[in-house]
Amino acid sequence: MDSWGLLIQVVVLLGACLALGGICSKLNQSPLVGYLLAGMFLGGPSSLHVVKSEGQIEAIAELGVALLLFSLGLEFSWVRLKGLGVKTLGSGGVQVLGTGLAVVVVCWSFGLDWSAAVAVGGMVSLSSTAAVLRVLVEQGELDSVHGRNSLAVLLVQDMAVVPLAILMSLLTEGGTPLEVTLKVAKILALAAGLIGALYVLLNYVAVRALRALSIEQNRELTVLLAVVVGLGATWSAHAAGLSPALGAFVAGMFLGSSPFATQVRADVSSLRIVLLTLFFGSVGMVADPRWIFQNLAMVAGVATMIIVGKTFIIWGIFRLLGQSHRIALATGLCLSQVGEFAFVLGSAGKAGGVIDQELYMLIITNALVTLFLTPYLVRLSPAMGAGFERLLRVVPSTTSAHDNHDTPPPEIVIIGFGPAGQAVGRALVGSGRPVLVLDHNPAAKTAAEAMGLAGDIGDASNLDVLEHAHLHHVQLVVIAIPNRTSALAILKNFRTLAPTAHIVVRSRYQLHESDFRASGAHHVIGDEAEVGNRLSAHVLEQLSTWPTLVPNEASS
Repeated sequence: MDSWGLLIQVVVLLGACLALGGICSKLNQSPLVGYLLAGMFLGGPSSLHVVKSEGQIEAIAELGVALLLFSLGLEFSWVRLKGLGVKTLGSGGVQVLGTGLAVVVVCWSFGLDWSAAVAVGGMVSLSSTAAVLRVLVEQGELDSVHGRNSLAVLLVQDMAVVPLAILMSLLTEGGTPLEVTLKVAKILALAAGLIGALYVLLNYVAVRALRALSIEQNRELTVLLAVVVGLGATWSAHAAGLSPALGAFVAGMFLGSSPFATQVRADVSSLRIVLLTLFFGSVGMVADPRWIFQNLAMVAGVATMIIVGKTFIIWGIFRLLGQSHRIALATGLCLSQVGEFAFVLGSAGKAGGVIDQELYMLIITNALVTLFLTPYLVRLSPAMGAGFERLLRVVPSTTSAHDNHDTPPPEIVIIGFGPAGQAVGRALVGSGRPVLVLDHNPAAKTAAEAMGLAGDIGDASNLDVLEHAHLHHVQLVVIAIPNRTSALAILKNFRTLAPTAHIVVRSRYQLHESDFRASGAHHVIGDEAEVGNRLSAHVLEQLSTWPTLVPNEASS
């Protein structure tokens, strides 16, 4: 096919991705599902056969994968990596290893050879950063406990893509244990050399040279910088016999610590979106609607195993970290899908002969199914977690500072002791009223007691916690947490437990204020309104210091 024929094929595929991606967004789905469906219906084995250049399109789309990993590296500067902390990195690492090993055992028991089982384990262990974060942000739950848990694990999963890509290349080459050990040693040596070379080049040579050329003042040059660095590092890794993902990721990470990082992140995003859309569209061409229909029972069974298995593995990890059944299960449900990077790893595994066409089709079909279910699972996760906790009849233990009979019962309770809750606490210090701070974070109890207030550890969205904290006769409740779902649950609990209490609720977004009022809040303080009031007051204060314009000066 000539270049013009290829061009119209690309345009048709992107147009279909645009249409189906928009429809999926309208249905509260991830646009990724639409891109995969577009490829499946336009160029798949049992499709309309409108797009027939899948090989050439996939070659172009591979550039999108390189830019994806490069932009992923841009988000992971050394400073951000250190800021994640050992506990966060540990929980994510245990999740990837634990899920991967569980999948390997299951696949091996079904008769797969060890290399294919390991490849499938790596693919299934990853979740979808794009799909999960999109729903959490829409629901206003990114600041919830299960939202923060999910974000932490997703960040570690994203970093795990590079070693998993290297593992996939090792599985492709095969060999005896000794040969594999020697290959690993060779890869480590070459990787160290590549990382060292990129570090010197990007931190000492390129930055100084580009600063001398004032590249930060020209957006065209920052785009060229990103493309040259990203694709150049990708080619260098490939030429050295390493995974191209490693070169792209490391180059992005070093550039992410440079003075050009912010501008590069912004400028490369549009190009990355186009190429990634092509990638997912080309992946969808492998899927066969007729095969899916003929094997519907197997697809449904595998999808159920993946969702249930990943949910309870993650639930177990966060239970070991001391979190409640409700939070642990909600986190597991959020991360129970097969993510977009499975397509990247699967393409490499299929090309190297590690997994065959049938297994590859099964995995990408189940990835599509679980991605489709993700918005519903994320939205229902808090309620399902609470129901699971009630089913187990779990009563969270609290060490109440006011269980001592010499301590008067609280008249005022502050739920959530972040910056907003602490501001309320400082205002109540010295009021002479018994105040209790209730938060699931142990650090909040410490902060409250440092102010001279009583502190307690517990999840206020669980009615049992409020009952054990003896809050039946509380007179004033301040709900200062940013998460809408949890705040509504807490509000309803207090309306049941202490119906005469005056309840003040913080609302992060103005559109949610009516929900709180309808649920019984006496007063709602909106973050957006308060910010607007502060901004307006400052602007008027600033204007009051300016000289007054006389009418003829104003008109001129």
